[in-house]
Amino acid sequence: MTRKAKETSVSSHYDAVAEHYHEQYQRDRLHDTSTEYPANYFRLQLLLNSFVNKNIKRVIEVGVGEGTPLVTLAKAGVDVWGFDISENMVEKAKQNMKDNNLDPERIFWGDIQDPISYAHVLENGRFDGLVAMGVMPHVEEDDLVLENMASLVRPGGSVFIEFRNKLFSLFTFNRYTADFILNDLLADVDNEIKRIVAQELETRLHMDLPPIRTKVEGSDAPGYDVILSKFHNPFEVVELFKKHKFKDISLHWYHYHPAMPYLSEKMPDLFRKEATKLEHESSGWRGLFLCSAFVAEAIRIG
Repeated sequence: MTRKAKETSVSSHYDAVAEHYHEQYQRDRLHDTSTEYPANYFRLQLLLNSFVNKNIKRVIEVGVGEGTPLVTLAKAGVDVWGFDISENMVEKAKQNMKDNNLDPERIFWGDIQDPISYAHVLENGRFDGLVAMGVMPHVEEDDLVLENMASLVRPGGSVFIEFRNKLFSLFTFNRYTADFILNDLLADVDNEIKRIVAQELETRLHMDLPPIRTKVEGSDAPGYDVILSKFHNPFEVVELFKKHKFKDISLHWYHYHPAMPYLSEKMPDLFRKEATKLEHESSGWRGLFLCSAFVAEAIRIG
């Protein structure tokens, strides 16, 4: 699949899920096990606390989605701009801005892989802060995209960028676990050993889980597992940020799991209760393995 085709499939996926995307931020769904866990609620808490504490005044969001993070920041007194590759998400975000008496023209279509599409926002200078949620899993070239993001931020400005956590696969005991062991941990090991390890893993792991999401429910749009939706190793992410001249790099964990994901069906209420209790736990390392996602916060140098 060409880069253009991959970008189209990603935008088609988000066009299809735009209508209900705001539900991922709703606090009243935290303990409702009949609904999807609103993990983004905790991600938004992390963002708001960070940018308010730093007194950040002007922010751009790459991948605005339906606009909840930007509207929340705007209500806290932040001057906000944002863009997305999904036309439907752009329209939802514009409406969200209108509904909150904010300027919808601050939201526009743009692609972080194409600087021409967002160059006009630099007319008044670079930004104090940049947010990118749900973007890095869907881009081919991490270096190019992080460099483009850095170009939008003034020296001393902050970035807040989300990633899917590859190390979480060591706790899932499913096909992701096998993939990580074989293709990451044993990357340079003899193929015969890997073949034997693969056979062993197939007898011990839930290789049929999680189900592969080929279509968005109720739509012909591509599902999350058939678009480009890669994981990142947090140790490699820290080095990536250093390479692109960021400092004070912190990793913030969210979407905790108190047990392997497939066990949630056996104890839905208890699983949900313990998951919410774990959010923001203070060890500094358990999130490496218990969280399916993390945010990298860093300061741009020079």
